[in-house]
Amino acid sequence: MRWTDDRGGNVDDRRGSGGGGGMIVGGGLGTLIIAAIVFFLGGDPSGILNSGSMQSTVDTGERRELSVQDKKIGEMVKMMAAWNTQTWSQIFKENGMNYSDPEIVLFESTTNSGCGTAQAAMGPFYCPADQKIYMDMSFFNELQQRFGAQVTEFTVAYVLAHEMGHHIQTLLGTTQKVDALRRSGRYSEAEMNRVSVATELQADFYAGVWAKRTDDSKKIIEPGDIQSAIDAAQAVGDDNIQKRSQGYVNQESFTHGSSAQRKEWFMKGYNTGDIRQGDTFNQLLK
Repeated sequence: MRWTDDRGGNVDDRRGSGGGGGMIVGGGLGTLIIAAIVFFLGGDPSGILNSGSMQSTVDTGERRELSVQDKKIGEMVKMMAAWNTQTWSQIFKENGMNYSDPEIVLFESTTNSGCGTAQAAMGPFYCPADQKIYMDMSFFNELQQRFGAQVTEFTVAYVLAHEMGHHIQTLLGTTQKVDALRRSGRYSEAEMNRVSVATELQADFYAGVWAKRTDDSKKIIEPGDIQSAIDAAQAVGDDNIQKRSQGYVNQESFTHGSSAQRKEWFMKGYNTGDIRQGDTFNQLLK
């Protein structure tokens, strides 16, 4: 991935500050594993975050200096944040809408969020309640070591773009409509799982649109970058996660889409660069 001099966005770097990076009180390993499986690259994590076993933290108060590598990561995220701001502002303008940034929070171990206590084991997520993206960068070690994805700088760009996709859904009202369906109680768990899959695949589509449009203007993509994004998307496909965690696949319990679907919708976004082509709901819920 080619770096540029762009820096910006709305980044809150909480790493090394000692604030909010405490021990879990009452948390259990089982809950952490469930959270990791359910919410890797996912949307609103409040159902797990606000559960009784994960509500409270104790701030250890420990502080540390950020390493040279930590600072480089911070600069990279600020660069990607600027790219997202510029690309999505332009796309929204073309469609007669106004765009507003989410805040990107970098943290270690735990921190507070509008959806409850954010934890590293959950992977990156977007919280609609405060319109912030939460990222503990240790997730990318997990992605490589446990889920078999080869992590590159563009892998980070894809993951951030996916979470930005959930922010786009909030700005467009999609998140609110899905939440209303969930709260109505009229739909079975299997039916809501299908809605969740459509939601996640649309976020992958938006990530592909972002990649295409940003490369058109910035020329950031280098050989192998798109494949690294596809590898990450496929690594956290429901079928791949289920095979690794339980040894078999149950399609009715999918919440994010299969590896093949995640690749398909990311590439559709990348190949079209057109936000209007991403109606996963009509495509998948017929």
